Amino acid sequence: MNILHLDEDLLIVEKPSGLSVLPDGWDPEAPYLRRMVEQEYGPVWVVHRLDKGTSGILIFARSPEAHRELNIQFEQHCIKKHYHALLNGNPRWEEHTARHPLRANVGKKHRTMVDNKKGKPSETHFKILERYRDGVLVEASPTTGRTHQVRVHAYALGFPLLADELYSAPPTRLIQRPALHAIQIEFNHPRTEKRMHLNAAPPDDFIRAIAGLRNKPPAK
Repeated sequence: MNILHLDEDLLIVEKPSGLSVLPDGWDPEAPYLRRMVEQEYGPVWVVHRLDKGTSGILIFARSPEAHRELNIQFEQHCIKKHYHALLNGNPRWEEHTARHPLRANVGKKHRTMVDNKKGKPSETHFKILERYRDGVLVEASPTTGRTHQVRVHAYALGFPLLADELYSAPPTRLIQRPALHAIQIEFNHPRTEKRMHLNAAPPDDFIRAIAGLRNKPPAK
């Protein structure tokens, strides 16, 4: 776990994939990120979450005041989050905004689904950064914060994330988790109001998956 920023108001880390932010209901004894952070830095408040399988930037507040201010920024869409994702397939578009309304925690697998009647308004902007024979690298920028939002919007567009079998991606050996990494975040510091920009390079498994897609021979 790499610390990206630490002061009296904020603790910002690079979350590794495979680690939950909060206790896992299926395995309450499993380690989770907030406990690990609090053991070393004292009490923290969760500002936003990343899926267990997602790597990248995560903000913790170190006081109730900082937590409240950052929550207001999320509500007012002042916080900008950017992800890198690998998608199956090759879209015809270069940029596209998905606006499918989403409803979370559906069925035994607790999936998020598109629901035009009961779903909450949701929006994710996709921009293709690199094309391969069987996939693309995209920047995904959600303007809302629904559970599994980037994953479900990619699936709804017909291009599920690489290795995201929960959302119908075909099996792959290139990576062992949904290929999603929180690469950048922008927000106003809760005390100084200075605009902050933080970046986290993709981890090794994500980089290897890109290399595997690049090295696939062209279709005959």
